[in-house]
Amino acid sequence: MRIEPVSPDLLVDRLVARIEAVSVPHPVRVLVDGPPPARPGALADALVDPLRTRGRPVVRVSAADFLRPASLRYEHGRHDPDAYYTDRLDVAGLTREVLDPLGPNGTRRYLPTLWDAAADRASRASYVDAADSAVLLLDGDLLLGTGLAADLVVHLDVSPAVLDRRTAEADRWTLPAYRRYVDEVAPADWADVVVRYDDPRRPALVNPSPDTPRDPR
Repeated sequence: MRIEPVSPDLLVDRLVARIEAVSVPHPVRVLVDGPPPARPGALADALVDPLRTRGRPVVRVSAADFLRPASLRYEHGRHDPDAYYTDRLDVAGLTREVLDPLGPNGTRRYLPTLWDAAADRASRASYVDAADSAVLLLDGDLLLGTGLAADLVVHLDVSPAVLDRRTAEADRWTLPAYRRYVDEVAPADWADVVVRYDDPRRPALVNPSPDTPRDPR
């Protein structure tokens, strides 16, 4: 593989071009996956205006608004890394309310948020209609290997040492979940675009060689 250092602005340009190259008869569903220290939401936000400048309506959704109720997330305690890995995200709700409606044969009516995790209740958001030419930018962490449908997957790859150093003390109990993610899912093998993101000011694109096999999952 080839590692290409890029500036943050050039990274955005490259990702926008990659999104524009996806040809599907429905909204392009883009997952931006990365651990919290990588701030995948900030990168997804940075893509919004460049896409709109090119005439693409943007659907901006965060996986953090599609978590399961606290009674399910914390069934095994509030600091269980395995529960954080497997029980946190409402995959069925995100699929039903966003990814399927914006996918093939979907209604194009999606729900921008489903659950208010802070209040631990439904967000009571209204449904929104999306154009066929829209781009869905969905950010979150531990997204791959869950069965979420996507047309383009961007993974922000952070080394274990940097993840350990940049994770807040109160959140260090989650680190085993990220180690499990790498071991079981290998997101860098799965994603369409991998970005080395140890320092967001100095990202690097990972370009696999033509003979590198894609993860078949």
